[in-house]
Amino acid sequence: MPSNCEICCEIVIAILLPPVGVCFRHGCCSVEFWICLLLTILGYVPGIIYALYAIIFIDRDEYFDEYRRPLYAPVYE
Repeated sequence: MPSNCEICCEIVIAILLPPVGVCFRHGCCSVEFWICLLLTILGYVPGIIYALYAIIFIDRDEYFDEYRRPLYAPVYE
């Protein structure tokens, strides 16, 4: 579970650069990142809204088992 400070920093980054905030949370090759990048290109505000949704509500551990985790993600046991 990410700490409150980590989530706050990701939210601030997501407001400034939405795809970067999603990249920190889900990885740069994830579907969430590409959706956020597309929405940011189409309009800055939709990119921010989706980035905040992806950071706060989408749980990355639900989609990754221990063999498919991004390299930087810690393994909680």
